[in-house]
Amino acid sequence: MPSRFYGIAALLIVTLAWGTTFPAMKDLTPHFSAEWIIVIRFTMAGLLLSPFLLRAQWRDCALGAALGAILFICYMLQLKGLALTSSNRNAFVTGLNVLLVPLLGLAAGKAPERRIVFAIALAILGLFALCWDGGAWGEGDTLALIGAFFFGLYVKLLEVMTRRVSSLMVLTTVQIIAVALCAALWLLLWELPRQTPDWVAMQTALQAHKWNFLYLGLIATAAIIALQTWGQRQSSANEAAVIYAFEPACAAIAAYFWLGETMAWRGLLGAALLISGMIVSQWRPAAVNPQRVPG
Repeated sequence: MPSRFYGIAALLIVTLAWGTTFPAMKDLTPHFSAEWIIVIRFTMAGLLLSPFLLRAQWRDCALGAALGAILFICYMLQLKGLALTSSNRNAFVTGLNVLLVPLLGLAAGKAPERRIVFAIALAILGLFALCWDGGAWGEGDTLALIGAFFFGLYVKLLEVMTRRVSSLMVLTTVQIIAVALCAALWLLLWELPRQTPDWVAMQTALQAHKWNFLYLGLIATAAIIALQTWGQRQSSANEAAVIYAFEPACAAIAAYFWLGETMAWRGLLGAALLISGMIVSQWRPAAVNPQRVPG
């Protein structure tokens, strides 16, 4: 079979895996703060990928650290919002980052294309339907939407910085380690001085959810990023973008089996409109493969 087929199959696996991270993290939020989840998850992934730093160049590390700081903000907002809403809603609102990326061009005075305007209309209708089904818009949804903006900003910067580095794996590894360090620093300066953790209860929770963390750190973060890098080299930009747009749908399916979360017909309609908007926003000829972040 051609390598393009294997590349598409790889991206499908990536999208399915990222979809499962929403219920996986939601399952942890009653027991761990967002900072602790990020520290544990990204420390494990960073340790696994650390051999790639043996011949790292300073420029690659500097760019990776800058991207990692932004990625930390993305995950903090996503997890803070996830603790206040369902993983379904969080996933669909977060998925709007693929729509926000082209809108960032407005900052440079570039008017959005017609397909972007149409995609925004679909997304807004989808959000209305989704909120109609699952209750009024809340703080968790707002945090997820702000997080989606930062994810979009991250994607835009990533597209530029990946062209300036000599090793994509070094860039990826430093990003992951930077996220872990930012979360650890936040813990030391903000959370720990205000509230002393119950270390016994945390150890018990960590033992009970160890497989969850192992999956998030080693599989959903470290291994899946490597698979994504290979898959995008074998497939076209449009194919990758359309596959990634289905990540929220994968999250909804995972949430049903993992957490028992369900959606009524209004929620399903809203989800379909949101996914349609994401696909329309990305359906264009492109020479460069799009970059996405893990869930």
